[in-house]
Amino acid sequence: MKITTKLITRLSILGFLITFIGCTGELDVEPGDPNAFLAEDFYSDAQSYREGLAGVYANLSLTGTNGADNSNIAGLDAGTSQYGRGLWNLQELSTDEAIWSWENDPGLRELNRNTWTSENVVLRGMFGRTMTSVAFANEYLRQTSPEVLETRGVENQLKEQIETYRAEARFLRALAYYHMMELFGKAPYLTENDPVGAYQAPMYGRTELFNYIESELLEVVPAMEDPLQNEYARADKAAAWMVLAKIYLNSEVYTGEERYSDCLKYCNNIIESPYTLAPNYLTLFMADNDRSEARNEIIFPFISDGITTQNYGPTTVVINGQVGSIESNASDFGVNPGWNGAIRVSQEFSETMLNGSYNNDTRNTLITEERSINIPSISQRNTGYIIAKWSNLTSTGEAGSALEIVDTDFPLFRLGDVYLMYAEAHLRGGGGNLQNAVAYVNELRARADNPLRISPSELTLDFLIEERMVELYWEGHRRQDLIRFSQYSGGTYNWSWKGNAPKGIAIGDYRKLYPIPSASLAANPNLTQNPGY
Repeated sequence: MKITTKLITRLSILGFLITFIGCTGELDVEPGDPNAFLAEDFYSDAQSYREGLAGVYANLSLTGTNGADNSNIAGLDAGTSQYGRGLWNLQELSTDEAIWSWENDPGLRELNRNTWTSENVVLRGMFGRTMTSVAFANEYLRQTSPEVLETRGVENQLKEQIETYRAEARFLRALAYYHMMELFGKAPYLTENDPVGAYQAPMYGRTELFNYIESELLEVVPAMEDPLQNEYARADKAAAWMVLAKIYLNSEVYTGEERYSDCLKYCNNIIESPYTLAPNYLTLFMADNDRSEARNEIIFPFISDGITTQNYGPTTVVINGQVGSIESNASDFGVNPGWNGAIRVSQEFSETMLNGSYNNDTRNTLITEERSINIPSISQRNTGYIIAKWSNLTSTGEAGSALEIVDTDFPLFRLGDVYLMYAEAHLRGGGGNLQNAVAYVNELRARADNPLRISPSELTLDFLIEERMVELYWEGHRRQDLIRFSQYSGGTYNWSWKGNAPKGIAIGDYRKLYPIPSASLAANPNLTQNPGY
């Protein structure tokens, strides 16, 4: 099931790209073709139901019907309305892991400096894109309900296959709500049973969203494919277990209730599945990570391709962005010419990498020559260290299919994260086995050629927040981790430019949630603003 611009164009004609008033606020989704036809014309054979599902997946990568520069959300461009890029911006630029140099880019200055408001265009884009995922999934579920399939005379064998498709669509809807719960703490609640169009959906808060996501995933898991048995980039049981493990690990933040034993349970499910660590850490972030040894570690990706799935998503951003203004090292990453110092890392990030524990570790990709460790001014792109983690080269050294939009998929969920989640859930009282937790951490270190192994006494929460940074930087986890470890707000841990100060200052607890975009509030009176905004 190849997700392409051509495919999503067909689906836009079908009517998936509709106006979601009350869903995404003023974010009207623009149709890609005036020559509309009926759903019955589209859903004519077995392949069409598969293609319909591909359209739901496509919203995670594509932003429109006319190429990578096009957005189907009115009033937003492709850069501020791409799903993975929005998630990466919100989880990384607001932390110590990434600093965006071009602060004239809409919305990014405020993320760098923790000064965002409800008018921030990146927040508006992420809110709209996630709710578009919900809308796409709902429409697919309407078109594949048992009643509709019966009226179309669909054969029983195909009905059984469609049940798996429907489970995946429900997973994608739950994934979108997981990100809404994580970032905004609330969302308009919509299912396939609600009216399409001018419907003002009720608001679900964090606890309601948590309960919905949990029950929805538990219900769909039996109908999903077994781990590693589905096509690449389609969700399987392990993907659902991963989201469950994530919400349980962060349950105390979301609901005030600890669920660490449940987190550990689903981590175990994944660890005992056929997923395995890639032997080479850096292959996880190369242009052929969809088919190399990395395939067996990546549980669920956002896909990118320089030809067939063109998008300015997270991997295109980070690979072009890590090209240094001094180094001009674009060819090292399979792009040309790159974005000339767009992204650097904070002094605090660099100091962790250089504290002695990671001197001989392939995860340490810092480039330090000719650079100062600090960034006195964000506009000074020659200051601050840069990294070399991501690449548009394959594991055999060949360049990707294009020189700006990359072939590298973004590993949203992977097994290495599960190993660290298991260790943390154990330390927080979730059960499990200390020896296993230590072994999982040491296995990650061995994979990274780090000669230092930890003992059971060295496995602490302070150690884990550092190890998670080293293993997972620029993969969209840092803000969530800092919040869970009580290091995000306040002044317990400050990093450069936190709170709009060169050396960092405390920020208010209210910034652990992003504000609801003002346009969405105006469109749906059922939504309320988060405190502090």
